[in-house]
Amino acid sequence: MLNEWQEFLEYTGAVTYTAAGKNDTTYLGRFTFDTLLDFERLARVLTILARGYLFHGTDGSILQGGPRSRIDYARRALCAWCSVPDKKTATPKETWQFRTDFRNLHQEFPDLVGEDGVGWFCRHVHSVAGFIRENLEKVRKTALDKAVVIEKKFDTAWRNKVLQFQAAIFSPQTKGAWTLRFDDVIADALELGPLRQGGPELPPVLLEKLRVAVPSGIPFEIVQTLVAYYIANKPEDSDWVVLPVANFDAYFGGTSFSKKHLKAIPETIIVRDGMGFGVCRYKIKDELIALLRSNDNQSGA
Repeated sequence: MLNEWQEFLEYTGAVTYTAAGKNDTTYLGRFTFDTLLDFERLARVLTILARGYLFHGTDGSILQGGPRSRIDYARRALCAWCSVPDKKTATPKETWQFRTDFRNLHQEFPDLVGEDGVGWFCRHVHSVAGFIRENLEKVRKTALDKAVVIEKKFDTAWRNKVLQFQAAIFSPQTKGAWTLRFDDVIADALELGPLRQGGPELPPVLLEKLRVAVPSGIPFEIVQTLVAYYIANKPEDSDWVVLPVANFDAYFGGTSFSKKHLKAIPETIIVRDGMGFGVCRYKIKDELIALLRSNDNQSGA
């Protein structure tokens, strides 16, 4: 979550479909079933992708020239990543005014969409279902139920979602209301700028303070990452940072973060609002901020 360039690579590169046991969800990649089936917190994924194609070369270097000149390029990359083949029985009326099959972008983005129109995300979701089917002894029983849903319903649900992504911002009809759009994603990407390629290092005095404050049963890595993420993303005009909880679940490899660990972190470390739609907002305690400022002053001196 701190190295956003690495996150971009994991959303566009090869996924290792493996599991050491029933509690190992490595085969999901950087996703949870909530994202694969309900598309929860997909906005962050798409924004990371857009920022990568707007600002970076293939080696992660910052591209020269204004990113606005690459808006169409980034939009095509999003289309390729989201591509899903048309229904074999589709009629012109059923295809609506937008496309969902972007196989024509294969030559430009061979890693994002195949010649058959299957985009990276669609390919990944079906690969997850295939892995589950072939490794029942390594996955939980509930995972098989998820695989059945993927096989029966995913393509249709995803096709509808990709159509929504293309709705115009100022659409006069309800199809453009209360939905995520490629235009929104690109606007956010332009505002956020290049991908971060490393997070802040916490000073030793703060790390020691956290080690004392973290209750037993909560992995220290979780608290350390939350504090570092807060420092890296805190806006200048607010003490609150938006926490993409569902994406953190994927980062930590399961839902224990959202269902168990996050709520158990005491208010002596962080204060947070209630969660809704896979996100919440949080801030670290004033005493911890004071330690950071003290360290910064000492470093400056």
